Amino acid sequence: MSLNKGRIWLGGLAGGVVWVLWSFVVGKFIITDARYAAAQASGLFLKTPRYPFFAGQWIIMLFVLAIALAHLYSWSRQTLGPGPGSALKVGFTVGFIAGFPLNFAQATWSPIDRAFPWGWMMDLWVGSILATLVAGVIYKD
Repeated sequence: MSLNKGRIWLGGLAGGVVWVLWSFVVGKFIITDARYAAAQASGLFLKTPRYPFFAGQWIIMLFVLAIALAHLYSWSRQTLGPGPGSALKVGFTVGFIAGFPLNFAQATWSPIDRAFPWGWMMDLWVGSILATLVAGVIYKD
């Protein structure tokens, strides 16, 4: 069976847009600028990032991940079948793997506000689900 690579890329890019918007919502309304400022003021976070233009790099990373998820969804259709149920399974599984273990450890051992690891986990987990669902809606054989 041949995959529709154009639709994979289109779905991945659309999923990336949705994920970037979700990431913005998490940053502004769950984690909040005030929490970041407080963590920086107390010395728990650096005042300037180690990597230049972090926000731009994060956005690019989300697009790359969304395109990878679109590929995973298209590959999984042969065994899971097409549709939102399969997209949900792929997004949920990848999001859990990406978001839960490290953020659970951060919440357990880091002296930072638990809103940070919870928000970061929700960004990755829900973002993966949303991106894969969008890619699944767009993908056609």
